[in-house]
Amino acid sequence: MLVAGLNILDVLFTMRILDLGGWELNPIVDSVIASCGDSFWIWKFSIVSASLIVLCLHIKFRFVKAVVLGIAAIYVGIVLYQLSLIHL
Repeated sequence: MLVAGLNILDVLFTMRILDLGGWELNPIVDSVIASCGDSFWIWKFSIVSASLIVLCLHIKFRFVKAVVLGIAAIYVGIVLYQLSLIHL
């Protein structure tokens, strides 16, 4: 749930930063934004949600919990970075 919530925050903050004149650093997401416009969030949310479902189905495997925690930590860092950009 944490990763899904952070993904939503990431999308909202990305849209805000783009509205303020910023740009997307991830070339894959940047190309999706260029082709889909503001509806890129549907694509991003779907990809992350499907990945989370697969990880949750395999949570009993040895390293999956560590992977989920790592993804959550990365998302926390991204969201904190985006907040710092918005408040500059």
